[in-house]
Amino acid sequence: MAREIKFSLVYRDMWQSSGKYVPRVDQLVQIAPVIIEMGCFDRVETNGGAFEQVNLLFGENPNKAVRAWTAPFNKVGIQTHMLERGLNALRMNPVPRDVRALMYRVKAKQGTNISRSFCGLNDHRNLKDSVILAKEGGMISQVALSITYSPVHTVEYYMDIVDKVVEYGCDEICLKDMAGIGRPAFLGRLTKCIKDKYPHIVVQYHGHSGPGFSVASMLEVARAGADYLDVAMEPLSWGKIHPDVITIQAMLKDAGFLVKDINMDAYMEARRLTQTFIDDFLGMFIEPNNYISSSLLVGCGLPGGMMGSMMADLKGFQSAINMSLRNQGKKEVSLNELMVMLFQEVEYVWPKLGYPPLVTPFSQYVKNTALMNLMHTLKGEPRWKTIDKDTMNMILGKTGKLPGELAPEILDIVKEKGLEFYTGNPQDAFPDELPRFIEEMKKEGWDRGQDDEELFEFAMHERQYRDYKSGVAKDRFNKELEAAREKAGAPKVVTRKVVEVPAFDIEKVMAEHPKAMPIQAVAKGKLIWRYNVADDSTAPAIGTKFEECTPVCYIQTYYGIEPVYSPVTGKLIQVEVKHNDNVEINQVLCFIE
Repeated sequence: MAREIKFSLVYRDMWQSSGKYVPRVDQLVQIAPVIIEMGCFDRVETNGGAFEQVNLLFGENPNKAVRAWTAPFNKVGIQTHMLERGLNALRMNPVPRDVRALMYRVKAKQGTNISRSFCGLNDHRNLKDSVILAKEGGMISQVALSITYSPVHTVEYYMDIVDKVVEYGCDEICLKDMAGIGRPAFLGRLTKCIKDKYPHIVVQYHGHSGPGFSVASMLEVARAGADYLDVAMEPLSWGKIHPDVITIQAMLKDAGFLVKDINMDAYMEARRLTQTFIDDFLGMFIEPNNYISSSLLVGCGLPGGMMGSMMADLKGFQSAINMSLRNQGKKEVSLNELMVMLFQEVEYVWPKLGYPPLVTPFSQYVKNTALMNLMHTLKGEPRWKTIDKDTMNMILGKTGKLPGELAPEILDIVKEKGLEFYTGNPQDAFPDELPRFIEEMKKEGWDRGQDDEELFEFAMHERQYRDYKSGVAKDRFNKELEAAREKAGAPKVVTRKVVEVPAFDIEKVMAEHPKAMPIQAVAKGKLIWRYNVADDSTAPAIGTKFEECTPVCYIQTYYGIEPVYSPVTGKLIQVEVKHNDNVEINQVLCFIE
């Protein structure tokens, strides 16, 4: 009898891999019955990742969104699953254990059935609490292996992690091929090893289209015993996103597997509805490059979703780099030449940093280090001159154990800076915090919510929750949406005065101050000169001194607060943006000399 392969629609990740926002709850509730009517899905990824933060940025209650979005699937027996980042849970920085424990209890009560937990470093210590706490909270525990391709990421390496998390009690394993660079034959061997050793463990494969391996990988893992495959649907499939369910269903059916039929009338309606969401406003925040696959990703192994931000990085640095090259009497470089150089530098940097899997946030750390190396070497300076604080914490082991060995030159940098390696359990460095949030909610007169869901949201996303409660978030989003509509030539929704920010000439600044270093936005969002201060906060005075790797300012992104660190020790010589300005990734914020 043919073996059945089941499909999961990663509707949340389809949007997160495309752009900044996911649909509003009214849109999600509208499309849920149509997804059900398609008849081919046993699972739907509904929340997790940046889903809650996006709702807070809308100025909406994320708890209401999760409950309303999961309810239709719960009623018909379609399982729902969420993505969480282990030690970082639903944000980009470590989360205390008591807040992590509350997360699973809340999400289970809200209707999310499965917790897909991954650690960016594949450190089983960070996954142990995810398994134990998810099951205690009433959820199915699915551990995701962050898949990459390197000499240290062998079948044996991954099986060591599987052995640990199965010992901890996980129910399922996901092969999270976040960049889509896992080689198909390798993934087939890994799947077979898991199923041979643990036949009771459910295996699910998640692969982005990026460099083009994922379709072949899906066939290989299916033949090796995988139970579920993550798929997408038009108009948000392929490119850097995920393969479309129609192609994968047809491929597996021809290969002799039992797969559910697709109600094509419902598919076309779901396709139409998704397009209306894009046309409404979500398309204004989608990176066009994410619709395009690229074989260039095979070598560097970076996630496809980073291509847009990476090109913005290079555009931001190109003028400064070419000015330096001109001053040295050397040939200037084009954007494409810089791109290839950056890919090559990532390939050089990655093994020396211990082969961290290139998944959020470690992909950003590796890319940023490679970019700074590239800038320094093109200026005739040595590599490794600039290593930001987050990357250094990764090197020191504060976020988990690196898969590979650090290169001697990295060890020398640690020694020169007088830093110490951290060998303890990463979670131990972050004590419980719920009592503080309980006390503050009581003081503010805020309701802790059904099943303590409001307490959870406040503790998980403190600043964003405050902005939601105050109404600042909704006002900010409306202004951002209006600006996006104006840029796209769409009619205005709200009338307000547009303040023009004077243009500046980066080459002129660099000519007058040849040693100046432009400080650029590390993400797209709202600029904050001082964290947790009033909205009228001004920039630091010209001449203010900043130490290397200390925050100059902060950016409120859709997923949390991103510090912007000074790459050097120096003084502020020029400021280009005001507090609360919307900034684009790699926009120059100020100059340090």
